[in-house]
Amino acid sequence: MSAYVRRAWMVVWKDILTERRSKESLNALVFFSLLLLFVFQFALGPERARVEAALPGLLWLGFILSGLLAFGRTFLIERENDCWEGLVLTPGDKSAIYLGKLAGNVLVMIVVEVVLLALFAVFFAIDFTPFLPGLAAVLALGTLGFAAVGTLFGAVTAQMRARELLFPVLLLPAVVPVLLSSVSATQTVLAGEPLAEAAAWLKLLAAADLVYLVVGVLTFEFVLEG
Repeated sequence: MSAYVRRAWMVVWKDILTERRSKESLNALVFFSLLLLFVFQFALGPERARVEAALPGLLWLGFILSGLLAFGRTFLIERENDCWEGLVLTPGDKSAIYLGKLAGNVLVMIVVEVVLLALFAVFFAIDFTPFLPGLAAVLALGTLGFAAVGTLFGAVTAQMRARELLFPVLLLPAVVPVLLSSVSATQTVLAGEPLAEAAAWLKLLAAADLVYLVVGVLTFEFVLEG
């Protein structure tokens, strides 16, 4: 294992151990997801056609709102425990820290997405089983792009006083391509159409992921030392 991959893995493992001990983020996100589902159910009522029409947007609204909570806390532990200087003084390529934090955020989002899908299935009596392969592909691409931007802006706003306000203001406009592509591709998958029908959206999603990843890797060192 190269030193670069080992540094990224150490960041991921540190975040996993911290979360396993505190369970602070996951408990809050699961409780938040449950509240969201209650709100959605009261807003949409029992009419199934209305639920099915709004389902792709509701799914991604739940993912985005949960991601705002999760990504905003990405570097909060380092800031609150005066470990920011430790990150800055870490030898080697700093982009390994970014990739480690990004991997940790993707893992958190996977857990949140599984919980939200299970809650949607229970609350709205929806069987996602026939759509799982296509849905997994869309969720993987959408989550990667969303987490790539969220991790970078989490670092940008971590040292700011009004970070709770600035973080969503910066993040939401930047993830518009990811959100539009993900909702459209999810709509195609949940309509029972072949994944190839959403090829244009998936290509846009993959291109956005690549751009966000490259920008994150190239700029993270300047963000960390800024």
